[in-house]
Amino acid sequence: MQKYVCTTCAYVYDPELGDPDGDIAPGTAFEDIPENWVCPICGVAKSDFEPE
Repeated sequence: MQKYVCTTCAYVYDPELGDPDGDIAPGTAFEDIPENWVCPICGVAKSDFEPE
């Protein structure tokens, strides 16, 4: 699965890990994350991520 990187703080969303603190289960593709999800590091919107 494709990883995505935050254009603000360089946090990498890895679908194999998910975002447990944000209630995103491991194995969740970036496209399947709710639109209101935000970067767990800096809080920017999902739209501020791009493919790694």
